[in-house]
Amino acid sequence: MDLLNAFIALSNYVLIPGIAYGSQLALGALGVTLVYGILRFSNFAHGDTMAMGTMATILITWLFQSMGLSLGVLPTALLALPFGIAFAMLLVLGTDRVVYKFYREQKAKPVILVIVSLGVTFIYNGITRFIIGADDQNFLDGQRFIMSARDFKEMTGLREGLAFKTTQGITIITAIIVVAVLFWFLNKTRAGKSMRAYSDNEDLALLSGINPERVVMITWMIVAALATIAGTLYGLDKSFKPFTYFQLLLPIFAAAIVGGLGSPIGAIAGGFVIAFSEVTITYAWKRVLTYFVPESLEPAGLVQLLSTDYPGWCVVSVLLSQLLSISDLRRWSTRQPSVCRKRSRFELPSQFFFA
Repeated sequence: MDLLNAFIALSNYVLIPGIAYGSQLALGALGVTLVYGILRFSNFAHGDTMAMGTMATILITWLFQSMGLSLGVLPTALLALPFGIAFAMLLVLGTDRVVYKFYREQKAKPVILVIVSLGVTFIYNGITRFIIGADDQNFLDGQRFIMSARDFKEMTGLREGLAFKTTQGITIITAIIVVAVLFWFLNKTRAGKSMRAYSDNEDLALLSGINPERVVMITWMIVAALATIAGTLYGLDKSFKPFTYFQLLLPIFAAAIVGGLGSPIGAIAGGFVIAFSEVTITYAWKRVLTYFVPESLEPAGLVQLLSTDYPGWCVVSVLLSQLLSISDLRRWSTRQPSVCRKRSRFELPSQFFFA
């Protein structure tokens, strides 16, 4: 029974939150890796693109709530989400036309585009805080829990109660659907195949008659949709605060780098690696350990590896270990030229998408 209680406590505070948070990071990292693989630069404005799309969703949600529209047990934000996605698409397409297109036509180096995206970040962040404010905004309504801890205790008779929030269930289900639709689009549609060809070899794609501007437009639209969905799910699960989305850039980029920049499947895996790294390192393990040790040996402290005030250090440590492992692999590959095959930076068709 103690083992079961320990597992319920672990699920309540580590497994379920880690899966939900990992789903949010995975959706964000997918947007980053698509921009890197197809447009060939690291988009530092992605976090605030999430904030802008979520802000639009919140404003439409408040409008619907004032009109008495709702989805019953589900959050009204899901009804407003398509409008937020549409706003984010118009925003990024306008930004691309006004800002990024010029540097793309000039064949600017990726580092120039990175610096430009930082400028876009500050503009987005300022606009978001000016419109909706810098404080926390809670826009969650509907049923709070799929199963509450009290109901679980009454149903099972266990000491520990399992609480499964509605937002966590929505996050996990939505992430599965979005990823499935994205991979179907990239593998089965003409537009998706054009994006893959363009990412593999831009010159050959142009010779094949692929319209680069159409590829860029579709890429930005997908990135805007992913950013808005990820941002809205994160805001529903936690709360919305503009500066928090700027800080989310670190774990999102860490997820993309850990999984391999340019690898959509790697971005998904990296999202869960980073999420569980944060959750497990900042979790107070005393509650679980008390079920395994005698009362005389129960820990006096929280048994917490790192305070929740500094979750970013978890991301940094995972990121540094990944970068060191990449460095070791490169040194090994220089000693083994006959074994290691040189790969292109973004091998979408052969490696990272479903057949």
